[in-house]
Amino acid sequence: MMVHTREIYAGFISNTKVPDPQFTKDPLPRWDAMDRFGDHRATRIVWMAIYVSFYVIFATQWWMYLLLPIHFLMGPVQGAVVNWCGHKYGYSNFNNGDHSRNSEPWGIFLLGELFQNNHHMHKDSANFAQKWYEFDPTYPVMKMMHWMKIIRLRPRVAVINQEKKAA
Repeated sequence: MMVHTREIYAGFISNTKVPDPQFTKDPLPRWDAMDRFGDHRATRIVWMAIYVSFYVIFATQWWMYLLLPIHFLMGPVQGAVVNWCGHKYGYSNFNNGDHSRNSEPWGIFLLGELFQNNHHMHKDSANFAQKWYEFDPTYPVMKMMHWMKIIRLRPRVAVINQEKKAA
């Protein structure tokens, strides 16, 4: 599954694949230079060098270097966990016409990333939690950063208008 997803994203970057129309209704800005930079092998090597440098500076025991593979693979493993568990296990708040699920309480360890069903329903929402018993730990951080004017959270106008029409 990870290899297949990687091929799809590589196709988007190289413009040999086009996203489904459902994902391009409200087009996001394109940052081709950033995509090429982030997908370049040299960028990955630089990040690995940064991790190794951190260990050289701060590791106090030789066995701590054994943790480096975890840091190198953290992104792909986290992506696989989200894509696998978020579409296989858990519960659904919304009938999205897909197999997305919310996998709480495990999602707390992935900072709200396993609210896949909520995310698929409200893709523009910064808060992946939708029910009173769900908690997205990154949302309060984003609210604070918005209050401090570090970032700007957009109101969910499209979703609010859709909810008004449905009522």
